[in-house]
Amino acid sequence: MIVLAGGDLVLPGRVLPNASLLIDGARIAAVEPHARIDAAGATIVETPECYIVPGFVDVHVHGVDGHDTLDEGDAVARIASRLPRYGVTAFCPTTVACDPSALRRVLAQVATARAIRPANSARVLPAHIESNFINPEYRGAQPAECLRLPSDTVGRADGTFSTRDILDIIAGARADVGIVTLAPELPGGVELVRALVAAGTRVSLGHSGASLDEAMAAIDAGARHATHLFNRMAPMTHRAPGVAGAVLARDEVAAELICDGYHVHPAMSRIAIASKGVGRVMAITDGTAGSGLPVGSITRLGGRSIRVTEHAVVLDAGTLAGSSLTMDRAFRAIATTFGFSVPDAAMLCSTTPARELGLTGSGVLAEGGFADVVVLDRRFHVVRTFIDGREVYAEKGARGARGARVR
Repeated sequence: MIVLAGGDLVLPGRVLPNASLLIDGARIAAVEPHARIDAAGATIVETPECYIVPGFVDVHVHGVDGHDTLDEGDAVARIASRLPRYGVTAFCPTTVACDPSALRRVLAQVATARAIRPANSARVLPAHIESNFINPEYRGAQPAECLRLPSDTVGRADGTFSTRDILDIIAGARADVGIVTLAPELPGGVELVRALVAAGTRVSLGHSGASLDEAMAAIDAGARHATHLFNRMAPMTHRAPGVAGAVLARDEVAAELICDGYHVHPAMSRIAIASKGVGRVMAITDGTAGSGLPVGSITRLGGRSIRVTEHAVVLDAGTLAGSSLTMDRAFRAIATTFGFSVPDAAMLCSTTPARELGLTGSGVLAEGGFADVVVLDRRFHVVRTFIDGREVYAEKGARGARGARVR
């Protein structure tokens, strides 16, 4: 048994100060309102002046520390091994639009990493495909040559791949595809929403210029997710709310929000969270291989060169190409810049995404739940990360444990 003793436990809607979390194997055994617990043979990890929060769940991350999901080899596993230092205990490997061979390769990596989780690595969840079926006018850093119309299901005269080629790969790897982002206003878009939902896939609205009515039709067809709200969407105005307005208006839809204060202004972030509530918004990074790297670093996104700037990452031409954000920094921004409470930040970074993805027993500190836990200092820096009750990351110089060594 492991006891995290003397920290502030962040529970749904409240903080339990100077308390202890008991971990027995892979599960949380008890939440105790006491700083000192006498448990024979237990490992005691002192956590004074720290917050104990449920592990972060990032549903939209392309890479980290110089690794991109579309790299060859074991890129997904390498990303999984590096995310715990940022407090991430589970994530959806996310792609940009790509050709069939690249999509097949990354889904094979996802399947392998899900079947056998490497030691000291975050849980790999089914992939988030920022798909080929997005609006070219709102593609951002997505490669134009890989975009297709949902209605274009026959072979292409130029011999390149068709919509059907992509859909067949998704169908063949259904268990390893969690989310598909698409633009519903494209020809055949709503029909594709309906077909994917019927097959059990979570459909997200994004990279879209949809009108309010078009977005509402997609939600009526079963779309329940929105990809990086406000970013690469038609601007929301008081007379033309568009897809962003539909997402804010419909409670059925949970919205991703890049919580760096740059992709979305802090004031707009506060408005969105206040409008939908912390139970309907998921903090994401939209992190790339540039996340965790110094400003000025050159790396890649889906094979294209990107450069890390002070606030984000950009293509060679200067186009915004995702973020350099990590989940610990997102948590910090929510609890400081955005002005929300620490329990609210835990909901946005952990509880809501876990619930939306159906991760029963995850995303909350509760007796019987999975012991996916992060220890943060008062500046919201990650001190320790536990997955299944096993310490998978400890900051250099972190205060040691009393009793047996942490497993």
